[in-house]
Amino acid sequence: MTSPSAVPFAPRRIVIGANAHAELEQALRAARPDLEFRGNRYTDLTADDLAWGEGYVGFKRPPLPSMGNIRWVHCTGAGVDSWLYPDELPADLLLTRSSESFGPMIAEWALARALAFSQQLVDLAQCQRLHRWAPRDIATLRGSKAVIVGTGDVGTHVGRHFAAMGCRVYGVSRTGEGDASVFSTMAEVSALKDVAAIADWLVVTLPLTARTRGLISREVMMSCRGAILINAGRGAVVDEGAIPDALDKGWLKGAALDVFQEEPLPLESPLWQDTRVMISPHISGLTTIDGAAAGFLECLAAFERGESTRWLVDRARQY
Repeated sequence: MTSPSAVPFAPRRIVIGANAHAELEQALRAARPDLEFRGNRYTDLTADDLAWGEGYVGFKRPPLPSMGNIRWVHCTGAGVDSWLYPDELPADLLLTRSSESFGPMIAEWALARALAFSQQLVDLAQCQRLHRWAPRDIATLRGSKAVIVGTGDVGTHVGRHFAAMGCRVYGVSRTGEGDASVFSTMAEVSALKDVAAIADWLVVTLPLTARTRGLISREVMMSCRGAILINAGRGAVVDEGAIPDALDKGWLKGAALDVFQEEPLPLESPLWQDTRVMISPHISGLTTIDGAAAGFLECLAAFERGESTRWLVDRARQY
């Protein structure tokens, strides 16, 4: 983690790099009129902006050679991989992450996909367009097994939603620990293949780190027995190239994907045309203006008191 001696730093000039930079600036100015702000889409920021600024607020780093005079980056997302890959920020640059909980929103997204598969909504919608009366058996979530890979805030909310539908919920984490009121059984990552073998729903909510990259590998998919893969973590946590083969071989019955190794998903990807795959454009957990502002202001207040904050990213764990 960044040395505590480096923490007491309270910037006065803030650069905002976000699509909604004007709205975020308005919210921050209302709370802190004593600060100076500059804002633009992160792709449109200039080296002059970063030379002027001391603090930066945004989900992604600007496509520039360096961060100029920026000494603190506040990431408005829960995952900070865009600030650590492919090149990590300098060790003396503070990195914090959003305090906003994306768990409730991502849990609804994941549950909606599970219900869409179990209720065969995509196929029924196609039958409707073709004026085809197509009776069929419909499965229920009750009694199925959901394996949640990642049992932090997001994974716990996802597990709680699936449990409320009558699923038996299993958790997989680095430590093998999780909320016992949500996860009926917990396992460490070393047992992932064994746990994946019982999954009806394999839900991935992990951040991208050196340890999680490629964790849902071809070998893990081979151990599945017709599970539905649901990924709302990061694209590179899953071996994306193995998904078509896993579907063809029956290891996976379907996939709901919100994140990809390359975003936007390339037009030539076979996932676009596969009717067994549901694609969404990284919208399962969206940052809100209020949440982004609150997280930045909480961290700033701590720094102004000469204190650290629980939202300071641990560089060793990468989250």
